[in-house]
Amino acid sequence: MKISVIGTGYVGLVAGACFADSGNDVVCVDINAEKIARLRAGEVPIYEPGLEELIVRNVREGRLSFTTDLAGTVGETQVVFIAVGTPEGESGDADLSYVLGAAEAIGRALRQYTVVVDKSTVPVGTAERVRRTIAAVTRVEFDVVSNPEFLKEGAAIEDFTRPDRVVIGTDSERARAIMADLHAPFVRTGKPLLFMDAASAELTKYAANAMLATRISFMNDIACLCEKVGADVEMVRRGMGADKRIGHSFLFPGVGYGGSCFPKDVKALGATAREVGVELDLLRAVERTNERQKRLLVHKALRHFGPSLEGRQLGVWGLSFKPRTDDMREAPSVEIIEGLLAKGARIIAHDPVATASARRVFGNRITYAPGPYAAAEGADALFIVTEWNEFRHPDFERLKHIMKTPLIFDGRNLFEPERMRARGFTYFCLGRG
Repeated sequence: MKISVIGTGYVGLVAGACFADSGNDVVCVDINAEKIARLRAGEVPIYEPGLEELIVRNVREGRLSFTTDLAGTVGETQVVFIAVGTPEGESGDADLSYVLGAAEAIGRALRQYTVVVDKSTVPVGTAERVRRTIAAVTRVEFDVVSNPEFLKEGAAIEDFTRPDRVVIGTDSERARAIMADLHAPFVRTGKPLLFMDAASAELTKYAANAMLATRISFMNDIACLCEKVGADVEMVRRGMGADKRIGHSFLFPGVGYGGSCFPKDVKALGATAREVGVELDLLRAVERTNERQKRLLVHKALRHFGPSLEGRQLGVWGLSFKPRTDDMREAPSVEIIEGLLAKGARIIAHDPVATASARRVFGNRITYAPGPYAAAEGADALFIVTEWNEFRHPDFERLKHIMKTPLIFDGRNLFEPERMRARGFTYFCLGRG
């Protein structure tokens, strides 16, 4: 098929590259001329394992291209994906101005029957708003489909090409057949194509992310309770996860969730509910727990050092909101580092890929180390914020030797407390003795 993807952010680039790699002709469109020029030159503006290789190969083989010319592109394609941003609005709802702006531009460019697909994460009712927006500017036949993405940053290529499920919201048999054909290469192993109405598809995306966020916050609450009653959250987690009704996924305590999806989607789902007179009290508690958790390591440090960190040099391992990405949006590291800086600490941080992104957040207020040991050298304490694999098995003897004080605040529970104490470290983690 000939496909257009409007928006070259995280979702648009992954979708465009993966559809091209399955044999389709794909044009990715963006209004940012500089970004398009970089992509044409082979520069990928985001870090995602495997994405650059996929883009370069499909550009070389002529299946993937980039342009700023929406009008000249959309009229030649059968399927148009809207993958533009939906930033958080003032009241927590999703700002649909980019989606509806793209829809109007698409409507003006239509020349033949086209399936217009909402790939952006959008609230219930957006497909109908997109349909009305397009219908107001064209008489060409079209259908609007909701096809939410379920991509994990750091594993997006795998998630797209080997999905747990593909959700497609449409009441059009013609659009349904086209979408089934388009996604057939990705569901050959029997994973389901779930067809439903557009409103249900839109809500499925928000409900799924809100459930995962809820599991994270619940486990963080349990970790806090474990500290108060002398239980071990790791043992509790294993006991819970062994129940097949619960499972182990998203039951790891930590310093809170971040990124571009969970925080925004939890707020947007709550805003949608309030618009129709429903209060999702559980989600408000999820948000409160998450905000508390982001401040937890700072509170632990102040209990240990006292109310001031003036003159303290503190190392930080991990800046991105999760491993295998350079995404700093809503990253717990931001609130942790800001809290430490506010108390007078000097921060030396290391992240395997997110340094450039972190510079846009912190500027020169912190020092960026080229490696984990450089971040820890001379430190009064080390804070572990993101669980990159390279942080899981450090040389503890070297670490103890180079640190001013062998003191670790572990926000990801990477190590066993008893073994850390036996190695000579003072070790603070979450929900464990």
